[in-house]
Amino acid sequence: MSGTRHPLRPAVTAFLHRLAPRTLRGRLSLVALTTAALLMLVLTVAFNAVVQHRLQHQADDELRTRAAAVATTIDTSRRTVRVLDTPNDALLDANVWIYAGRRLLEEPPNAGSLTRVADALAGRGGRQCVTTDVDGPLRLCSQPVSADRSGARVVTALDLSPYRSSAATLLLGSLALDVMMLACTYALTRLAVGRALRPVRTMTDQATQWSAVASEERFGHTRHPAELARLGTSLDALLDRIRTLLRHERQLTGELSHELRTPLSRITAELDWWRTHPRTADQTHATHQVIAEAAQSMRTICDTLLDHARDGTLTAPGTAEVLPTLRRLAEALDASHHLTVAADSPTLTAGVPPALLERIVSPLVTNACRYARSKVAVRAYRAPDGVRIDVIDDGPGVPPPFTGQLFEPGRRADPGDGHSGAGLGLPLARRLARSAGGEVAYDPGHTPGARFVVSLPAG
Repeated sequence: MSGTRHPLRPAVTAFLHRLAPRTLRGRLSLVALTTAALLMLVLTVAFNAVVQHRLQHQADDELRTRAAAVATTIDTSRRTVRVLDTPNDALLDANVWIYAGRRLLEEPPNAGSLTRVADALAGRGGRQCVTTDVDGPLRLCSQPVSADRSGARVVTALDLSPYRSSAATLLLGSLALDVMMLACTYALTRLAVGRALRPVRTMTDQATQWSAVASEERFGHTRHPAELARLGTSLDALLDRIRTLLRHERQLTGELSHELRTPLSRITAELDWWRTHPRTADQTHATHQVIAEAAQSMRTICDTLLDHARDGTLTAPGTAEVLPTLRRLAEALDASHHLTVAADSPTLTAGVPPALLERIVSPLVTNACRYARSKVAVRAYRAPDGVRIDVIDDGPGVPPPFTGQLFEPGRRADPGDGHSGAGLGLPLARRLARSAGGEVAYDPGHTPGARFVVSLPAG
């Protein structure tokens, strides 16, 4: 049936797959070897065909030369064709048949069945040649003696064994040369492909090393052939994407640890106090409440940052009442300085979710409480294009040379100022505000202290 698969076909296919080289070098070498073998096969067949034709042509020339020599001993000037006796005529008569029309005048001794072949060839007329294997490989040619009407004809025979021996020797020689050429082709192809692929292996090792350590090195700085240059460009783009992903991963990890530090510190402090001091049931309940609020805050922080990290945009828009949100934030920070929160309207709303509003303002208030001498003020008010929130402290402010690097991740004006911090809060606040269509800016004209302005769309 036409739809029935042969049971051996999958096995044969699997066997051929196992025989196929596993490496690109081996496959290219096999392709080159196969192509060279086919080309040499065609050339060998064509060469030996030409040799066979040439040897046969030489044999025919020798037969015609002998026939012309024998024709000089035949007298056709009379009505009867006669064969003249000449010195050394035994050499001329070897393998020679002389005919007058259909009548055989002379034949070699012990010709036997070969005479029948000569008779048939002479009967065809004209110049004819034939190859026969009677008593060995022989070539016979028939040639008329003259253009008169005597019908005299000479048939000569030649042993082809030496010619065939020469042809066989040439065939074996060409086959041996083919084998040597194929071996050289395979070896040279493997060597050339190996040298050509050496830069690819080097580039692969370099790409693996550079991607592991997030190196700044790239392949575009090195001269390569056109094909490898395109490969290098693709690898450079891949390395750039890996570096970007690693940078985003480090940034997200740092931001999560930065934002989770405050609620985690509250949980740790409550647990330490609860373990070291006996408490009443009401105090224990209050401790549980604080821990639950801190845990919920950690969950909100994780959800907010992870949602933003997915695509960098605000995926769940909403509105937040600004004043209650700022007050909850102030209570959660438990600031040691005098912290005031105010708004020009109790119903002021921002066009962002409450959790995102907390994450935007929290790093600013935390920094203000960290560097303020005595007081921190947070004030929200309505602006023509949305909502503004000012965070002001009476601390030393930001050094003017550092204002250009203020919102760069991991940068601090004075890492040895005795305050904790990783330099991630301000960049996070600005990035989250921009994801919601807002902005976080520093007011360099405010003195003394520092003033940060949060701009958000109105709710």
